[in-house]
Amino acid sequence: GAAAPPRLVDNRFWSSLGDWRSGEAAGTRVVAGRRPGVVIGTPSGRTEYTDPHTGTTSTWESATWTSPAHRCAVPATEAVASWNARTPAGTWIEVALRGTYTDGADTPWYEMGRWAAGDTDIRRTSVDGQSDGRSSVWTDTFAMNGSAGALRLASYRLRLTLHRRPGTGLTPTVWRVGAMASDIPDRFTVPASRPLVARELDVPRYSQNTHIGQYPEYDNGGEAWCSPTSSQMIIEYWGRRPTAEDLAWVDPAFEDPQVCHAARFTFDHQYSGCGNWPFNAAYAATYRDLSAVVTRLHSLTELETLIRAGIPAITSQSFLEEELTGAGYGTAGHLMTVVGFTPDGDVIANDPASPDNPAVRRVYRRREWENIWLRTKRYNASGKVVSGTGGVCYLYWPAHPTAAQRRALAAVGIR
Repeated sequence: GAAAPPRLVDNRFWSSLGDWRSGEAAGTRVVAGRRPGVVIGTPSGRTEYTDPHTGTTSTWESATWTSPAHRCAVPATEAVASWNARTPAGTWIEVALRGTYTDGADTPWYEMGRWAAGDTDIRRTSVDGQSDGRSSVWTDTFAMNGSAGALRLASYRLRLTLHRRPGTGLTPTVWRVGAMASDIPDRFTVPASRPLVARELDVPRYSQNTHIGQYPEYDNGGEAWCSPTSSQMIIEYWGRRPTAEDLAWVDPAFEDPQVCHAARFTFDHQYSGCGNWPFNAAYAATYRDLSAVVTRLHSLTELETLIRAGIPAITSQSFLEEELTGAGYGTAGHLMTVVGFTPDGDVIANDPASPDNPAVRRVYRRREWENIWLRTKRYNASGKVVSGTGGVCYLYWPAHPTAAQRRALAAVGIR
């Protein structure tokens, strides 16, 4: 008889044939098949783009696809877009979001990312300095400004702009685009959950710290590579990995060259780091028949639902050393891979902030771990109140999942 708890997260992703046909096309066309998507048909525009990170100006043909307006089930304080695409050399994409506030006014078109799988045509980048005084974009996240009070994001549209070298038949293909919108209340603690699942998934274990000093042009080397290291673990869990040709650029003296590869190809040249959430999801989806999104989960129970179905998750959290027994460090922001739960309900994590690969498997106390992951406010080492991530995670899974996997994803709001 108790009322269901309010939903705090709303996911909407366009990926089916019907989804793509529901959008507004200007030069794009829909392609059918086992994995429907949009491609350039007849370009509708021509763009002179000066790459802010190289200074190079190039001409590109372009075409756009714009989603229908999606009314958020949760009037939102934040939104994070993510996408799955193939961008052959000579192509790239831009993802933009335009919202409507709860008072009926519209936001500008905010650029959520300029992205290519490679780095020879453009440098993939977030776009700083975007705000209308009521909302802003911070690297990969649309957020209502603190001064906006009770104002929320009521609905939004997403726009894809596909680019290619003029006069070629090249095209990007986008299979999935969407956003997670949320309104997580301020909270320093969350209610304790009851353990439901005891299972451990066989996910490869990689340490970021074995790469310290390697390729410092990508976020100062391995000590900052928690996100791409975690991404690589799950990519390989699903049986995908870069080819020998892909890895030919990596120094052969380096172990686990695929981690260096993941760092290079998730690197955000504006943020100057490898921790851009959508860029990690987009990197994962460059591998054959993998889907990937950025979302938030409400609870460890939802994470257990995924683990039961064989789907690990990459989670984002921040904490003081004394808040997570056994970690041996504190962090203002860190990604780790949840691979299971013990019979007592404790969290089994592949933590890349470990001295070597064998030390990556950790067991963290359930109550401590769920609180540092799900809270939105915390005290830092100076006693100042700062933000927590409120349950952010990356989910990667096969583009053609099993029935059990589909049910688990649907249970956490992903379709």
